[in-house]
This record gives sequence, structure tokens and C-alpha cells, in this order.
Amino acid sequence: MKTLRVLTTATAVLSVANLFSNGAVAAIDCFNQFQYSGGRLIETPYCSDGYLAAIAREYGAYVSADAIRNNPNKKERICRFVGYDWRLTNACSGYRPQDNNRR
Repeated sequence: MKTLRVLTTATAVLSVANLFSNGAVAAIDCFNQFQYSGGRLIETPYCSDGYLAAIAREYGAYVSADAIRNNPNKKERICRFVGYDWRLTNACSGYRPQDNNRR
């Protein structure tokens, strides 16, 4: 009887531990500047910043997506550095000279 109680308790503890350790991983899945959401692609600032960093690296800038997300001045400098690349029309809106600082 005591062994059954120990096994039941151990099973309950392991089940709870397994519940917390195998929780859903909240990873954002991006395709260029778009995020997969409910089977659709929507443009999000998170994915746009990552796409901007990737394009900037193609031009030779050493920048990460986190640096762009956490520093608006870095984003502005990168947008001015990249210039008029058509792929970044939305991501750099308001940061380029022709936008007259409209954000």
C-alpha cells in the first residue's frame, strides 16, 4: 500500500514537472518583414527590424536586429545608410530624407 502511494506521488510530481518543462515555445516565425500568424502573413515591427538588419548586412553594415529594435537612432542611421532600397520602403518609413521625418 505504501509503495502504491509513493508511486502515485512520484507520478504526480513528474507529470507536473513535465507540464512546465514542455511548455509551448513562443518563437516568432518571420518571412522577410512578415510574421506568420494564424496561417497568414502580417507585417510586424519585430520582423521588419530583423529584415532591415539582414538587408543592412548585405550592404556591409555590422548590425543586429536587437540593436535596431532597442535603439531608434541606430534604426535611423541604418535606414539612411541603406538609402533607397525598395525592399525597405515600409521598414524605413519616416527615417529616410525623402520622408521629411514623418513617423
